[in-house]
Amino acid sequence: MTGHMEREISRLKKSILALAAVVEESVKQAVIALEKRDTELAKKIIQGDLAVNQQEVELEEECLKILALHQPVAADLRFIVAVLKINNDLERIGDLAANMADRTVDLVEDRADTAPFDLEKMADKVELMLEKALDALVNYDIKLANEAIELDDEVDQMHKQSFAEVKKQIRQNPEQMDAQINYLSISRYLERIADLATNIAEDVVYMIEGKIVRHIL
Repeated sequence: MTGHMEREISRLKKSILALAAVVEESVKQAVIALEKRDTELAKKIIQGDLAVNQQEVELEEECLKILALHQPVAADLRFIVAVLKINNDLERIGDLAANMADRTVDLVEDRADTAPFDLEKMADKVELMLEKALDALVNYDIKLANEAIELDDEVDQMHKQSFAEVKKQIRQNPEQMDAQINYLSISRYLERIADLATNIAEDVVYMIEGKIVRHIL
């Protein structure tokens, strides 16, 4: 690797880790806004998504520039390919955090009752998955990546249970349909964040070992 390319790769690492930190915080704040019914915080998260989108575009341009100018191979090429994919997944997670914040505003305006499922437990599990996936990225840690991947089935099951509880609540209290649909949307957003965290963890495995594990694990 040339000295110039080495500096470019180092800058790229810093950029993806900076974006990861911002997105992880957005998810945490979205959960706090929901639990505390804090519409001001929710609106800040929605506004902050524009900055995430801009970071994603800039990071993609960095990757493409390195590919065009240096034509990396082997581990360097794997790293850049993985960063391109992780970058996209992080931007989508940021969008989902903003979507959760939108639903929080709606729930407050509707003066909705609490969720008919254990929303806090599901959010905690998703945050743990994302934390493990991103820590795996920071530390090049295969063990953490695999731990994140293994948690995805638990979140999927939680979402199925949420769906069943929401349907039951709508049948019993049809006047609460709008609120229940918002809660179901939040459950779906959390489930999608878990899926994207899994993608990130799988890309970390690819980055380190060159193995494509998404159809194996």
